[in-house]
Amino acid sequence: MTKKVFFGLSVFILLISIPSFSQVMPQQVTIAHVNTTELLQAFPEREAATQQLLTLSENYKKELELMQNEYNKKYSDYITYQSSLAENIKLRRMQELTELENKMQQFMELAQKDIEFQEQGLLEPLRERINDAIRLVGIERGYTVIYDLADPGIAFVTPQAIDANPYVKQKLGIQ
Repeated sequence: MTKKVFFGLSVFILLISIPSFSQVMPQQVTIAHVNTTELLQAFPEREAATQQLLTLSENYKKELELMQNEYNKKYSDYITYQSSLAENIKLRRMQELTELENKMQQFMELAQKDIEFQEQGLLEPLRERINDAIRLVGIERGYTVIYDLADPGIAFVTPQAIDANPYVKQKLGIQ
């Protein structure tokens, strides 16, 4: 009798614990991948941002050409007249040339930093929209993980992985 009660109690405990085991059991892992570079290039706004950056770059290039022309003229004058110039004048003109070289170098560095800053400002909102859309697609479709193929840390993606790019493009309203 005690064996029957013990057996019945054991079966009852086992039946009660089965649902909790199923919660501990791992659920199916669903892997998807996107290519954020491809998604970014699909944005119509990216073309306008790229055009703005090209215009800015051209403006800096024109200004640098003016500086270069000024330098070349002063250098040419220095070379032409150096033999007839007094030593103090030679030193002053050499110093002017050195200062112009330094100004051009500083200008190029400033231009590069400004272009990078402008690029960040123009493209960051698009990247944020992409990341938000990726998160939403992942949640809506129940993906365990979404890898970015544009990230060089990804060495392999299983053929069973789902390409989530079309879903993210749909979420973003881009082609």
